[in-house]
Amino acid sequence: MTKIAHVGCGYWGKNLVRNFAQLGALAAIVEPDEAQAAKLSAEHGVGVQTLEEVLADPSIEALSFATPAVTHASFAIQAMQAGKHVFMEKPLALSVEEGQEVLAVAELTGKLVMVGHLLQYHSIFAKLRDMVQAGELGRIQHVYSNRMSLGKFRLEENVWWSFAPHDISMVLALVGEEPISVTAQGNAQVTPGIADWCTAQCRFASGARAHFNISWYHPFKEQRLVVIGDKGMAVFEDSKPEWAQKLAIYRHGLNRSEGLAPVPVKADPDYVEVAKNEPLKAECQHFIDCIAEGRQPLTNAQEGLAVLRVLQLGEAALQASLTAQA
Repeated sequence: MTKIAHVGCGYWGKNLVRNFAQLGALAAIVEPDEAQAAKLSAEHGVGVQTLEEVLADPSIEALSFATPAVTHASFAIQAMQAGKHVFMEKPLALSVEEGQEVLAVAELTGKLVMVGHLLQYHSIFAKLRDMVQAGELGRIQHVYSNRMSLGKFRLEENVWWSFAPHDISMVLALVGEEPISVTAQGNAQVTPGIADWCTAQCRFASGARAHFNISWYHPFKEQRLVVIGDKGMAVFEDSKPEWAQKLAIYRHGLNRSEGLAPVPVKADPDYVEVAKNEPLKAECQHFIDCIAEGRQPLTNAQEGLAVLRVLQLGEAALQASLTAQA
């Protein structure tokens, strides 16, 4: 079994610790908070070590990181140079240049890099992705995503960097190409200079469009991805409590008469039956399997770099919009 050390056991990291432990792969944890480290060590029966110790341990094949984004690139490079495969929570890095450095080291060392774009491992999104790639919705014309809730407010990153990577990753997988332009607008309503609401648009060479609406200053939780093709429409609504209603397909039609406006012919939704899974466990298992089988992860360094390019373009546009409001 692959042996993995996990670094960073805070708000999200403790979930990775739990899943790698349940999968039998957790070998050690690295966490500066002594109380948290002791608690997780006792729960999962693994030792607490320093980063230097796990990097030097030849029995540990991989490191998993849930650390502040500013550390991602340097930690990934350090781990690969020590001979370890890397799982890194999103984003891959904080700039395209840093991401390119990570990719270059991965190619030089032959080590795997996997980015935690969690929703790629959600069984419902996987089904939707398969349907789109099989042409069941026809040519993709428009994708839009709403990811909104009240909090968790952050000071080290804005809502674009915190929320959008998941949706960008899904949209790029569905459309199958990177955008040729990215525009964005936003507002900093709670903390000056840190956008808590953002809307962004992507234009693709194929003619497809994508729209993102994200906020952590919103009265209720909404996680909805809508895909519109010329043969059908799909809605993946992860915030719905009923699993059986999370993926709906609409086969609306149009009656067209010359000289008259098109008239919609509405259809009831067909709910797609999908086996339930825990996306985080599936993500962790995928990392373990890729190491064991020597294959590239679905969300590898190249995929993480593509998401990063959209993030960086969107951030530039977002900051321009905030400056114009000042």
